[in-house]
Amino acid sequence: MLELNKLPSLKYFLFGSLYFAEGLIFGLTTVILVILFTEKNISIEITTLVGGLSSVPWIMKFVYGPTIDFFGKYGRKIFCIIGGIIGTISLFIVAFIDPETAIIPFTALLFIGHSGVVLLDVSADAWAIQTTKINERGKVNAAMYIGLFGGTAIGGILLSCIATFYGFEMVFITTGIIIFSSIILALFVKEHKIVVKRKLIKPLLIKEFKKKNTIIVLLFCVLVAMNFGMLMFIIPEYMRNVLLLDKIQTGLLNSVYPISIVIGAAIGGCIADKLGRKKILYVTLVGLMISSALFIFADSWEKLAIIYAIVGFLTGASLYSTIGALLMDVTNPKIGGTQYSILSSISNFGEIGIAMVSGSLVIFLGYNRFFLYTAIVIGVSLLVLYFVRETLEN
Repeated sequence: MLELNKLPSLKYFLFGSLYFAEGLIFGLTTVILVILFTEKNISIEITTLVGGLSSVPWIMKFVYGPTIDFFGKYGRKIFCIIGGIIGTISLFIVAFIDPETAIIPFTALLFIGHSGVVLLDVSADAWAIQTTKINERGKVNAAMYIGLFGGTAIGGILLSCIATFYGFEMVFITTGIIIFSSIILALFVKEHKIVVKRKLIKPLLIKEFKKKNTIIVLLFCVLVAMNFGMLMFIIPEYMRNVLLLDKIQTGLLNSVYPISIVIGAAIGGCIADKLGRKKILYVTLVGLMISSALFIFADSWEKLAIIYAIVGFLTGASLYSTIGALLMDVTNPKIGGTQYSILSSISNFGEIGIAMVSGSLVIFLGYNRFFLYTAIVIGVSLLVLYFVRETLEN
């Protein structure tokens, strides 16, 4: 069996591969779902609602985390494997359901698929918190989100091509197969289990959430996540319905975003470990606020690609490496599954909640005002960041 403490670089590869599975289902939901529903003339309001509802498990991490800690004697790895299997089976089944005639079963099965991947995600988070030190967390978060958005980028391109040449059924089947493959490495990694007495979990959790800094960090994360959620479905929809791009063009152009996030996460995670969290967040969030507003000028695919790449890079360097490390810093490793899952659930509520109604917001506000609002939420988050206190010790 492979041991993480003897092979330090292995932990980055392990957690990156597990997050790769998340990236695939994320790309499937944000890109392929939009393309599929557009071809079937399903409205943008329904499209974003279905995408949001199927992504609700990401808000429900607070259910999965305590479950993992409650059954702590079995470790984290087993739940990663179970989650991957659930996600795979669900996607195999949803491949044969037509959303035009059976949108409720389609949404329900996609919801179950996300539920499996969320179980994998929460287990991987708890495992990472348990096995990393504070000066490794920027890099491990970078590895995770390189895997996630590498999966999103590869998924966006690969799955768009598969949809064009082989149909959408093969898209779901292929995604399921790759998700299953991503959990194989975990089978060969030795896990050192940490067991906390069940009666101590609740008192520890209450103690952690009474800390003022934890609450401020949480509010900050929600605000930054809202920017990401507002753009999640609208940009692919903008490509199809405003710029009139075809499936492959949409997949290729949309891949600019996750690729840029990968680069930003790699750089941001390393800098965050060296210089601290707040310094890089001030710089990247000011840039993100300005670049988000620039979407109002994206009247061609070239302009959109440049702005989207900048937004992706800054999102990767802030939300998907530095802020991830910040959340780990305020998490007690003894209840890592429970506390981190609750923090992530609330943060994801800002993302998924706003994404669910983003289609309606665009109809109500228009694209230009909508894009300006994506910048405003970042401006508010900068004000909250001032009150965040960095954790300097494990």
